[in-house]
Amino acid sequence: MYASPSATVGTSGTASTSAARRLVIDAPTRMFHWLFALSFVGAYVTAESEHWRLLHVTLGYAFAGLLVFRLLYGILGPRQAGLGLLWRRLAGVPAWLRSLLEARSFSAVNWRQGQNLIMALAIVSMLALVVPLVLTGYGTYNDWGDVLGGDWLEEVHELFGNAFLMLVLAHITLIAVLSLLRRQNQALPMVTGRVRGNGPNLVRHNRAWLAGLLLLAVVALGAWQWRDSPRGLIPIGNGASALDAAGHGTGRAGREHPDDD
Repeated sequence: MYASPSATVGTSGTASTSAARRLVIDAPTRMFHWLFALSFVGAYVTAESEHWRLLHVTLGYAFAGLLVFRLLYGILGPRQAGLGLLWRRLAGVPAWLRSLLEARSFSAVNWRQGQNLIMALAIVSMLALVVPLVLTGYGTYNDWGDVLGGDWLEEVHELFGNAFLMLVLAHITLIAVLSLLRRQNQALPMVTGRVRGNGPNLVRHNRAWLAGLLLLAVVALGAWQWRDSPRGLIPIGNGASALDAAGHGTGRAGREHPDDD
């Protein structure tokens, strides 16, 4: 995925490990990644409790908004953050599968390419799952499923949520395995934006200001939801339910639910 540390030969003829670090992931991409991950984890943890309902819904809105940002940034942003890189990697799947079938030995297979293809497939699958996950969540919150009766829409929402969780766990497992195989922390560049090795920076402009604006937008969403709820995102007290919040952004003011006594 990234270049491994290289050794440079000094004037004395002795090899020394290069301390050069290249910038390969810009600040907005990294900020999106961690906000996206935290939004899903928070929404998943709060999914089963009515007490945390408004926080769950707010995190869902943030989740959807972050996807919109990533799609726009992937289209309008710099080349290294473009979604086209993922599609080009996935376009190599047929050729890699053919090479796998035609390989005469295990060592003849380009396993590094295969690892990158699996990583790209996992990322694209997660992004694709966000749309049905958010739509079914919004529909559940607004009782769209009542048209046909029963809790079928909520169950579909849970199905997509669990499927997304499986992809997240697979993604984390793959990162861990690649880190062991390549003897290099594959998650660290998503924190620092840099990798060891010589060569030019893939990122010319870090755009930290845009990452700051993205964080501010998510915080502002939470503050807006909190302001519109008389009990806050995390209600305190007996019988406090986020569903009792009035006008929290979807117009469901003071709505009662069968589960609320």
